[in-house]
Amino acid sequence: MSADGRHDPHDDPRVDLRSDTVTRPDAEMRRAMAAAEVGDDVFSEDPTVRRLEEEAAQLVGHDAALFMPTGTMGNQVALNVHAPRASEVICEARCHVLNYEMGAMAQLSGLLPRVVHGDAGGRLEPAAVEAAVRPDVSYLTRSGAIAVENTHNMAGGTVSRPERMAALVAVARRHGLPIHLDGARVFNAAVALGVAPRQLTAGFDSVMFSLSKGLGAPVGSMLCGGAEFIAEARRVRKMFGGGMRQVGVLAAAGRVALAAVADGGAGHLAADHENARWLAGELAALPGIELDAATVETNILIFRVTPAFFGGAEPQPGTAAAFVAAAAQQDVLAVPISPTDVRLVTHRDVPRPKVERAAAVFRRLAA
Repeated sequence: MSADGRHDPHDDPRVDLRSDTVTRPDAEMRRAMAAAEVGDDVFSEDPTVRRLEEEAAQLVGHDAALFMPTGTMGNQVALNVHAPRASEVICEARCHVLNYEMGAMAQLSGLLPRVVHGDAGGRLEPAAVEAAVRPDVSYLTRSGAIAVENTHNMAGGTVSRPERMAALVAVARRHGLPIHLDGARVFNAAVALGVAPRQLTAGFDSVMFSLSKGLGAPVGSMLCGGAEFIAEARRVRKMFGGGMRQVGVLAAAGRVALAAVADGGAGHLAADHENARWLAGELAALPGIELDAATVETNILIFRVTPAFFGGAEPQPGTAAAFVAAAAQQDVLAVPISPTDVRLVTHRDVPRPKVERAAAVFRRLAA
C-alpha cells in the first residue's frame, strides 16, 4: 500500500506485461481527478476537458482536439469524417484500424480497407501507397483516405521516421486524399527518435494519440486536427455514442499525463524502451525463442516460441499459449498473438526489478 492507503501497483506481486494499458493512475493523477472542475461536455461546458483539448492540439501542432473515450473511436470518427461512404481506406496489412477495430470502418462508415503490405517493421513505403491509389474511373471504388500507424503495434512497436511520414503526407497531397495518423503511441516514437512529437504529426489531417497507454492515464485518447474537422468529429462522436457528460474527472488525469510529456518529463518512456531492449536480449539467449533483439525500438517486443523451448523437436500448435500459461503460473502475464508468437509490453508500472523477475521466470521455464 502507498503512504495514503491507496493500492500501489508496484506492490502487485504480478509482472503484467500484457499491455501498457494496464497501468493505474498515480497519486498525482488521483489528486487531480478528485479536484477536477467539471461541466457537461456534450454542451462543451467541461472546463477541464477544454483545457486538455487545447493542450493536446498544441503539443502535436494542430488547431483543435477532441477528447475521446478510446483510441478505436478516435480512429473511426476520423475515418468517418474524412472518407465518403463506399470509398477505400489505404492502410498497412497488420495495422490496428484493420485488424483490431472489429470491422468498424465497414460497419459504421461503409468504408473498405485497401491493404498495402509494409516492410518487415510494418512501415509503409510511399511508392506502394501511391500505387494503391485508385484511378478515377467509373468502374473502380474510389480512394477515400490514407491511414498510417506510428509506432506499429503488431510489427513490434517499430517507428517510422519524420522523413517517411513527410513522404506519405506528400503522396496524400498529390492525390487530394486526407491522411490520418493512428499515433496511439506516437510519444514513444518521438522519444525513441529524439524528436518533438509534432515532427511526426506534421501535415497529417488528423492525429489520434492515446493517454491510457504509455502515458499512463486511466482512460482516454485525443483526436486532433483542424477546427472544421474537429467540429464535424464532435457530431460523429455523439452519433457513435461517445458523447460524455461530467468527464473532467477523467480529463484531469489526462492533463497530468500530457503535462509530463510537454515538460520534457518523458523519461519513463525511455526507461520503458530500455527495459524492453534488455528483456529482448535475455529472451533471445534462450533456447526455443526466436527473436532479433536489435529490432526492438520502443516498449513492445514480439517473439516466437518453438517446440524446442519445451524440449520438443517436432512442430506443434499452441506453443505461444503454452508459454503464456506457464508464465502466468509464476505471476508473469503476457499475450499470445498467434499460435506461435507472444507479445510483451513494458510500461511505467513494471520497473526494472520486475522486468528482471520476468526474465528469471522465462529462464526457469526454458530450463
